Amino acid sequence: MRQIIIILVFLLFEWYAFQAIRTVTKNQWIQWMFWIVGALVVVNMIVQFNTGIKSQNLNPIRNYAIGFMMTLLVFDFVLILFLFGEDIVRFLFGIGRGIFSNEKSTSFFPERRKVVSQIALGIAAIPFTGMIYGMVRGKYNYRVVNHTLTFEDLPEAFDGFRITQISDIHSGSFDDAEKISHAVELINHQKSDVIFFTGDLVNNEATEMLPWIDTFAKLTAPHGVFSVLGNHDYGDYIPWESQQAKDDNLNHLKQIQKDMGFNLMLNEHRFLEKDGEKIALVGIENWGAGGFKKEGDLKKASEGLTNEEFKILMSHDPSHWDAQVIDDEKHYHLTLAGHTHGMQFGIEIPGWIKFSPVQWRYPRWAGIYKEKGQILNVNRGFGFLAYPGRVGIRPEITVIELKRG
Repeated sequence: MRQIIIILVFLLFEWYAFQAIRTVTKNQWIQWMFWIVGALVVVNMIVQFNTGIKSQNLNPIRNYAIGFMMTLLVFDFVLILFLFGEDIVRFLFGIGRGIFSNEKSTSFFPERRKVVSQIALGIAAIPFTGMIYGMVRGKYNYRVVNHTLTFEDLPEAFDGFRITQISDIHSGSFDDAEKISHAVELINHQKSDVIFFTGDLVNNEATEMLPWIDTFAKLTAPHGVFSVLGNHDYGDYIPWESQQAKDDNLNHLKQIQKDMGFNLMLNEHRFLEKDGEKIALVGIENWGAGGFKKEGDLKKASEGLTNEEFKILMSHDPSHWDAQVIDDEKHYHLTLAGHTHGMQFGIEIPGWIKFSPVQWRYPRWAGIYKEKGQILNVNRGFGFLAYPGRVGIRPEITVIELKRG
């Protein structure tokens, strides 16, 4: 039923947007091409989600089906904004003509203006091109984001300590082994003291990670690689034949992390030691505001700690920081999160603009945030989900240098 509704909405958008095509050109080939492309996108969606594929998991092929439909929907939506605005003007003009004009006409409503449709098509082509580029190039266009964070009570031995954070791998979406290998090499090239992964290793099924175990097992750092679970790691978004099958999937994913050399932290803490001094590393399971899973237990994870230790917290969802972390008496100096992906769509120009629609859901959606003497970093994500691309929000490898000051 949900698929039928989506297809009907898509066809309605296509029909309305077609009015711009028809206004600009009477060329039948162009008009038919518009509908042929739309039909291919719909048929592809139907085939990918309804033909003999046992798993309901998102995979690269299905992601592309979603991506092409989203691209056309964005194109149509921009056209509709212009057309609807013009239709309001045409309606008001027609009403006025009907009331005040003595002319006899079969229609009081003026025809669409070609220039409006031309402008609409030109503007709609911008996000259309951007989304195509995002699928072809943007999703693997990794960037290293560097931050230097200063803390007065950082142990002296950790002055200059380097952390690399990655998040939201979503391995089930990958379709280019060479690009992923390059990204792993780029992570190791940072030569950080420790690597932290803040959740969502897969889209849903542990088996998604099997082709990538050897690749990510190459991640290495002197103080190790540590990880936590994200909301997608629990397999909550697809049906399972039994609860046991779902539990087995999660246990398999945990074993995979162990096989890769990841130290998975499940509501617990450990200490990183250097030159006789320590900092506490706290890792919790997913805790997200709203309808997201709340397996994270901050009290359990930090049991035995006081408010004196320097603490780094790994928590997948940044909403946890506002809900529980910043007012906790134990004072978590640095929290590392991910989850938002920056919505994989936005505009970022350093020093001028930082925008993504995801900020309407997550006020703290990317980068550094400071409050009450504590710092949160939200990683924009390593991988991608559903839409197989990124537009304006590049996949991120974060490098944080801790300084005492």
